[in-house]
Amino acid sequence: MDIFNVFALAFALAFDAFAVAIAVGIRLGYLEKWTIFRLSFHFGFAQFGMPIIGYLAGEYIFEIVGSYAIWLAAVILFILGLRLIWEQFKDEEEQWDGDPTRGMSLLVLMFATSIDALAAGLTLALVGVEILYPTLIIGVVAASMTILGLVFGRTLGLKFGKTAGVIGGLILIGLAVKTVIG
Repeated sequence: MDIFNVFALAFALAFDAFAVAIAVGIRLGYLEKWTIFRLSFHFGFAQFGMPIIGYLAGEYIFEIVGSYAIWLAAVILFILGLRLIWEQFKDEEEQWDGDPTRGMSLLVLMFATSIDALAAGLTLALVGVEILYPTLIIGVVAASMTILGLVFGRTLGLKFGKTAGVIGGLILIGLAVKTVIG
């Protein structure tokens, strides 16, 4: 696989992480260095690791979870999108003040944004591509796109407030639909 195709694949896979990072940036409204590092590292790691799992497990993993994983990722993104929109209409004291870059929220977001990378790993195995080189690039691109998404989301959130939150929620719902449609 040539460098152009590796980067094209990396950017295509990183789009979900970028979109979710925009929503997280809008949601948080502030960005500390550790928050940026935590989300970009974990999204990058998931985008690096999932193709390797897909590559190694091959068709076996898709026989077990293939169609369910896509639907699960779509449902998670849809619910997160609805929740983000709903939060914009609540009073300040009623809003969830949790951090989506920690704990179970982070794990759920990692899974939801990297499920397509699992399928990419299977595809790379089927065409006989060496896996390490592409996955390193995929992970770095995903981490970089996550940083850009967080900063862009924060900027939108500060400039447009609740409207940006609704837009972030709609982005997540659109991602859910894209996940199902393909």
